[in-house]
Parts: sequence; structure tokens; C-alpha cells
Amino acid sequence: MGGDAGPGMVVGGAALARERHPNLRFLLFGDEAKINPLLSRYRALRDVVEVRHTDDVVKSTDRPSQALRQGRQSSMRLAINAVADGEAGGVVSAGNTGALMAMSKIALKSMPGIDRPAICGFLPTLRGESVMLDLGANVDCDQENLVQFAIMGAAFARTILGLPRPTVGLLNVGEEEMKGNEAVKGAAAVLNKANLPLRFHGFVEGDDIAKGTTDVVVTDGFSGNVALKTMEGTAKLFTQFLRTAFGQSFLSKLGYMLAKPAMMALRDRVDPRHHNGGVFLGLNGVSVKSHGGMDDVGFATAIGLAVDMVADDLIGRITADMAEFSHHDVGPNDGVAVDGVTDDDDEARGRAIA
Repeated sequence: MGGDAGPGMVVGGAALARERHPNLRFLLFGDEAKINPLLSRYRALRDVVEVRHTDDVVKSTDRPSQALRQGRQSSMRLAINAVADGEAGGVVSAGNTGALMAMSKIALKSMPGIDRPAICGFLPTLRGESVMLDLGANVDCDQENLVQFAIMGAAFARTILGLPRPTVGLLNVGEEEMKGNEAVKGAAAVLNKANLPLRFHGFVEGDDIAKGTTDVVVTDGFSGNVALKTMEGTAKLFTQFLRTAFGQSFLSKLGYMLAKPAMMALRDRVDPRHHNGGVFLGLNGVSVKSHGGMDDVGFATAIGLAVDMVADDLIGRITADMAEFSHHDVGPNDGVAVDGVTDDDDEARGRAIA
């Protein structure tokens, strides 16, 4: 029932996801009177969907604490409970982000060794796709939080991007080892020494995000959310500039017609629908947040992300990595080694979009 266009967008996204994943089945939680007429439009969904009715819906304006107290029978909470009870492999929602995170934490609980779950997402870069976390769940983070984010982000990149040993960078105000706050410098020292299935690149700056300097960018939720929204705003600004420039005169319009194939390719490359889905990493279950303004194509992408996480046992991989990390003495050292990305990594980058 969540999102700007729910439930039509959710049902349409489910139908598209079913085409991409023929074995997929769904539990839909919400108002039957609104959902059933939508399902009648999609023959492929008739035998693979179970609708569970509830009148209670978490509003976009509800505070997380309010949703926790008053939304125990909401469509969002019941969907999360289905994952906690083993009825579903994962939950996907386009509803209230704060409520989804709070309810997921209560119902699914944090994984062993994880102090705080983080929001992880994909970003298009010059080298393919990169993973970034935290995107807003934790405003203040200490050294241990950042190290845990790095471990989870690397496991996510191995699972979804198919990278055997992804590179990890810590977002900082400079690449030099003396720069940054104590949390960032402490986390760098630990990651530099840790025996993990990742390559610690060192510090990265804001412009390294779009360059794709590392496969995984780790930061606190405050900086991560600001960086994400800044990139989204810049993309919209650039798009508007192009529209204005191409519409100024007859010649500019003619130039657009000649450049249209290239412009369409650019649009597809940066289309947010193909990168949709923020994952709550660090929970004992798969919980994916779709952007509330997405259409059925974007929602299908978020569903596909949840499918991949379940199929490749991301939770098990993170659990194993955290267990391996806890068995090693990874105290701080005085230096931060920098492991650059080689050209050989280029072919391994990128996630195929179904």
C-alpha cells in the first residue's frame, strides 16, 4: 500500500518481476478491495499471489515510534512478520522509510556482531556500479560501526555484483592518512589489518563516488544521505539544463534529433529505476526499501534485488564474514595502506539488470 502510486505500482511491479523470475510467488498485504481488481489485469499473477487483507496502513507522515506503537496490524508490519516467521524470503516496500527500518529491526533483529543495521544502495559510476552505505539510517557512527558497514558492504558486493574480492573505501575529506575524524581514522587502521575477503583501498573523497574508484564506499548515515541527495539533485539539474539548451532554437532542436540515440542511451544508463532498492543490511532477514516515487519498472528492480539476496544467501555470507572477523586480533596500527584498483577489475564490475 506504500509509495506514491501504490498499490497499482506494486502489483504491476510484481507482474514484471514474475516475468523475470518465473518461480517467484507473492504475499500481498493491504486492502483487498483495492488490490484484487488490479490483480485481475495480470493473468500471470492469479495463481502465484495470496492477498492478506488489512485496513491498517502506515502513513508517509507517521513517525517510526508512532508506527511501532499503532501499526502492529499494518500492511507493512504484517509483511515484515511474514519474513520473520519464515513464510517469505524477503519483504519489499515503497512505504515510510523510518517505519520500515524500525519495524524491521524489531521483527527481524540485528545479526550477531552487528550493532546497527545500515541502508545500502547502488550508484551508477564511470566504471559500472558501486555500493554505498550507510545512506541515512545512522547519523552518528563510531569506528566499530564503520568497520561493520565495510564487512557488510563487501559481502553485498560479492553477492550481487559478483566481485570475488571487492575494493572498499572510507569516505573522507581527503586521501591523506592524517585527515578525518577519529572514527574514520580508527576504522581505516582496523580494515587495513583485518583478514577479510575484501581489499581496503583507503580513503576516498566525494568525487571518487561517481568515478567508481572503489566497489564499496563506506560512510556514516549523515554524510551518505547528503552525498546521495546531492548526486540525485545534480542529475536533475543536468537533465533540466539539457532540455533548456536543446529547446532554445530550431538548430538546437535539430541537434537534439541528431543526438537523440545517444541521449536515449544516456537516459537508460542513469535511469534511477534500474538502480532502485535500498537494502537494510545487518538484519536477520531481507528487507528492501523501494523509492516511493517509482513506477512498476523500478519496483520490479527492487523485488529482483530481494530475490538475488535470498537466492545467494547474503545473510549467511555476512554472518560468516563477521564470525571470521571476530576470530582475529585486528587492533589499530599507525598507517593506512592504499590498494589501488587495476584495469583487470573493470571486466568484473557491474551488475546485470534483468
